[in-house]
Amino acid sequence: MDTPAAQEQTQGRFRDRLAAAAAAGAETADLDRIAEQVALQLHESGQEPDFEVRTADFATDPFFVCADRYWRRRFADSPSTDTALACARWIALHTTPGCRSAVREQWTLGNGFINRSHVETREQLDEAARSLAGAPEAADAALTLLLYHAGKLRANFAFDDLNAALTTSALAALAGPRREEPVILALRAFAAFGSRALTTEHARGLLERAWEAAHRSRHVMDVCLNGLAFSVPFDGQGELLRRLAQEAVDAHPDNHMFRFRLATAHHLCADHDEALSHVDAALALLAHHGTFSRELLMEQYLVKRDAIQEARLRAARDAEHEDRWRRQEAANADLERTLHSSSVRAVELVAVFTSAIAFAVGSLQVTLSGTLKLRERLWLLTALGAVLAVFALIIVGGTWLITRRRSRGGN
Repeated sequence: MDTPAAQEQTQGRFRDRLAAAAAAGAETADLDRIAEQVALQLHESGQEPDFEVRTADFATDPFFVCADRYWRRRFADSPSTDTALACARWIALHTTPGCRSAVREQWTLGNGFINRSHVETREQLDEAARSLAGAPEAADAALTLLLYHAGKLRANFAFDDLNAALTTSALAALAGPRREEPVILALRAFAAFGSRALTTEHARGLLERAWEAAHRSRHVMDVCLNGLAFSVPFDGQGELLRRLAQEAVDAHPDNHMFRFRLATAHHLCADHDEALSHVDAALALLAHHGTFSRELLMEQYLVKRDAIQEARLRAARDAEHEDRWRRQEAANADLERTLHSSSVRAVELVAVFTSAIAFAVGSLQVTLSGTLKLRERLWLLTALGAVLAVFALIIVGGTWLITRRRSRGGN
């Protein structure tokens, strides 16, 4: 094992190398490579990083990137509460207050997602809480452990277990007032949206408190949007997600995840062209982002893109079928009106034709038989014609009146 002096000398070389990368304004890919190499050497030597982290910026801060890569390796080797406690102590000693919450959220939720297959039991978490009781900064350490465990449950969509951990666990009790942090409220909203045991009104109340917090972080916004996207369906879900996702995109236009959430919102609202545009933008942004889970996220985005394309084609087919159905209904209505009108005309024609035949037959009988005088016969023929004409008018008028009332009733 190296002596303390040798370790300090090694740490000094690492700090100088990272500082040189920052001063040179290295490209993101080069910065990631240098930070990854230093993190690997620290991990292999059994030393924790001995420098201060002042930001949570992956693009320009090699110290943060190096520490992130180091703790990712530590969690991968041992994804337990012991590693989370060690990480909590490191965060307390080596991060500035201005970035501490962002670093804590990034490492706990991120590593919780990566190590989601290793979930501690309630007994293990209670034991960890008991070991922290009475220790200095116990609330901060309990918050770190709680967020790490919550990150795993969130990644596994264990909504009810997540809600129980955040509200009734020993770690939650030990965190005390820290449970009112926006990230905890956002995680509780996520759990409530997905749970069948909690109401949508309760979930929306938690969402509003987290979203409107003065010092909400990017992770808070992401958890809120994630909860809405995977919520039990409710009226106005798509519109609410679209409004909040648009706010997130406006605040962080280069964030691929927020673009993806906005695409999901437009998909829920059946606005397929906008959804396709935003998911393509998310894929383009992801291609330039050095995230550890790029391949997993790209697969997720591509699956959503396929779903949007399928929904878009299905909507186009449905619109075509609907248009065809309307045209067919209009044609059927025209045919029905034509048949109805023809039937009425036929009845009227039969009535008139019958009256004419009756008049002709009656006239012939009056003309060829009997002893009536010509004047009397003319009056008789006139009366017969008038009666038959009235009969025909009654038939035609009654038919018109009945069909007119039916027409109005149909309209």
